[in-house]
Amino acid sequence: MITISDAAAEQLKTMRDTQEVPDMFLRLGVNAGGCSGYSYAMGFDDVESDKDVYMDVKGLKVVVEKDSLRLLDGLEIDFEESGMTGGFTINNPNATATCGCGHSFRTATDAGKPSEEPC
Repeated sequence: MITISDAAAEQLKTMRDTQEVPDMFLRLGVNAGGCSGYSYAMGFDDVESDKDVYMDVKGLKVVVEKDSLRLLDGLEIDFEESGMTGGFTINNPNATATCGCGHSFRTATDAGKPSEEPC
C-alpha cells in the first residue's frame, strides 16, 4: 500500500493537470543506483504494462511495477513547503539505510547496486 498525504495529492493533481497528454498517471518505482543501492523514480506516465500494479490513492491513479512493489510497500509521500522552497518527501519503512540526500536507500534483504557517482 502506498500512502500520499493530502498536500502531496493536491500538488500531484495540479502537476498532472498541466500535462498535455490525457490520462496521465503517477508511476512510482526504483532503479538500481544512487549512493545506497536503489534510487526512487517518480513521474507521470501514460503507458501501461502487464508488469504493473494499479491503485487509486486519493483520486490519483498510481502505478508501480510489480518488481518494485516489495521495496515500496508502505511508502509514504508528503509535500512540504518551507519558505521559498518546497518538495516531495518520501518515507519508506522498508529502508534500513539511506544516503545523506535521502534519494537512495537499501533494505535489510536487498542492497541494490550503489553507483560510483555521489548524490
